[in-house]
Amino acid sequence: MPPSTPSRNEILQLRKQQISITHDDFINNIPKLELHVHIEGTLTPELQWKLAQRNGHQIKVERTGVVYHTLEDLRDSYQGFLDHASFGTAEGRASFFDSYYGGFQVLFTEEDFYDLAMNYFQRAAKMNVRYCEPFFDLQGHTSRGVPIESVMKGLRRAQMDAEKSLNVKAQWTMCMLRDTSPESAMEHYVAALPYKDMIVAIGLDSNEYQNPPSKFKGLFLRAREDGFKLTCHCDPAQEDTHSNIRQVAEVIGGSGAERCDHGINAAELPELVSLIRGKDIGMTLCPWAYCHEPDEEVFPRIRALFDAGIKITINSDDPSYMEDTWVSDSLLLVKMMCGFSNQEIARLQKNAVAICWAPEKVKEAVLEEIEIFLSSSSQV
Repeated sequence: MPPSTPSRNEILQLRKQQISITHDDFINNIPKLELHVHIEGTLTPELQWKLAQRNGHQIKVERTGVVYHTLEDLRDSYQGFLDHASFGTAEGRASFFDSYYGGFQVLFTEEDFYDLAMNYFQRAAKMNVRYCEPFFDLQGHTSRGVPIESVMKGLRRAQMDAEKSLNVKAQWTMCMLRDTSPESAMEHYVAALPYKDMIVAIGLDSNEYQNPPSKFKGLFLRAREDGFKLTCHCDPAQEDTHSNIRQVAEVIGGSGAERCDHGINAAELPELVSLIRGKDIGMTLCPWAYCHEPDEEVFPRIRALFDAGIKITINSDDPSYMEDTWVSDSLLLVKMMCGFSNQEIARLQKNAVAICWAPEKVKEAVLEEIEIFLSSSSQV
């Protein structure tokens, strides 16, 4: 009897196991940047449990009524990302968002947001991340009655402490939830303006279905006039994905955004590749987020965008909810699946320096550190 063909989930679990036991000194030690990570997506089950206990909050999935009575049950709920064979379906996405937005429910106070951000910064420091631009979803917190001040002051304090004690510099990108109204987005934009000094960009995330970037035309025009950088999620394999990518490249803000988050389907159309390369638009890719797509629809596209001369970067996205895979794991994955050499891994970090929105002095310092690392490495 011939051996059975492994399922997609079995392949992914084996791949994760292989990554978890891989020790790659080059990837571990190279100075890194991370430009696509949702701070709420870094909420570990241990921290979620701690905050729930601190705030006297019961962890419950509202859609299904499931209650997590122990930390072990909560940990198990985090392990379903690779098991969701139907992630591309409405039910699969709903299950993921149950976990992701469910985690918001334990975040109430300034101290909660501080702990959330510091937990990520401490993890980033251990991975030699020198600079990052995390996303945060303000609307997902104010809708629960959390004051804007609690969110912003907690994130700001963590940002300052991370720079002082961890050698991790950060600026924030405020993402609007595209499945809310343009009026809500503008209301939150205006409300956050007193914190403009810590926000470098305005972005767009959440459910992309029938929510194109052009829906928020007024928001992006206002943000550009006020001096913010612009970016927007274009999730893989979405309806009208090519049109949405084109809007990001050409339309929002009057002339297009500086960056596109995901946007991997651009590799399917030479005219989109040429447009993105010609306008020098950076792309923040997150390979573990695409694991439910067939390999041939993911890794060759990542490779093609890189080979086309587009400044792509590799990031983690929502690492806690994606099988605990962080930016170093993402770099290991593309090294294995895209055949990136160490020199090309270094190019990915230099791409991140080029497209990040750090002050020039910070860029120069990180780039110099990368060059020093490369000059002393025997693996280049």
